[in-house]
Amino acid sequence: MKTLSYKVFLRPEPEGGYTVTVPSLPGCITYGENITHAVEMAKDAVSLYIESLIAHHEAIPIEG
Repeated sequence: MKTLSYKVFLRPEPEGGYTVTVPSLPGCITYGENITHAVEMAKDAVSLYIESLIAHHEAIPIEG
């Protein structure tokens, strides 16, 4: 299986924690209480997003 990697953006939230978005995967958004947690949550969110694409026979975006 090919290893995929995606850029993620962490945005600090005023109430604390970080919102994470994955620009190459529209709608792939998650949240973490700190940077470490946010990165862990991003990995989970990307994995689930890719699983859903596979289940629905949709193309998997590749970052260039």
